[in-house]
Amino acid sequence: MMRILVVCFLALAVSSTARCNEDLFASNVDVRNLLAYQAPEAAVQKLLPAGWEIDTPAAGPAKGANFYIVLIDSTLTLDPEGKPVDGVRGFVLAIPARNKANNAAGPMIVGGLVPVGFAPGAYGVYTAAKVSVARKSSHDDGKVVGDELWEAKADNGAAIRVKLSFVRGTPTKAKLEQKAYSGAKPDFFRIYRIEQAADVVRSAPIKVDRTTEASVDVAGQPLTSVLDGTEQLIAIVSVPWYSRQIFLPRS
Repeated sequence: MMRILVVCFLALAVSSTARCNEDLFASNVDVRNLLAYQAPEAAVQKLLPAGWEIDTPAAGPAKGANFYIVLIDSTLTLDPEGKPVDGVRGFVLAIPARNKANNAAGPMIVGGLVPVGFAPGAYGVYTAAKVSVARKSSHDDGKVVGDELWEAKADNGAAIRVKLSFVRGTPTKAKLEQKAYSGAKPDFFRIYRIEQAADVVRSAPIKVDRTTEASVDVAGQPLTSVLDGTEQLIAIVSVPWYSRQIFLPRS
């Protein structure tokens, strides 16, 4: 998953040898948002498997964040042959993590709410939910204002509702590469090669705030154990364009 703000992101530089040991799984183009939190450390650590620890970014717009909610609205998803397939929309829960034994690092996917048919997903941690996304942009006195409402509700009581309103800035384009790991089966990972345009609309560490509304309501576990009212929303990143190839290592 996306870690635009985390300093351990790697530059996109892949050897031909590495590519020969991988298989293309899918590719997708999305609209995304990232909410980066500083949440109670003990509650976050409890979501990680044995041998893994929180790898909080030490600098940048998300400095101090240890828990991410990623909002995903896929606009195009292709299979390895380039044929269109259904794309996912919903919420993914991730923790910046590091393996204490071998120093492997990347976002660890520990949960999520996605439509029926996409759960439990490749990482084995998603819950089926009813998901809705509404987005609009309006021009006001030379400014472009984005208004978004993201909602998901599962039969087990887990739910997320995110309402955002912010003045859009000029996104920064970047190429990134990362490995994302599964909280349910930590030996499993996927390789992401990403091109994206990201707009940091709010960041406490670098003192940026173009939001007029940023309300987040959650219910059910593990959300309420992590977002218990003492958490701090460190950053919000709007990603209007996110293009990714997904690779799996050959066994």
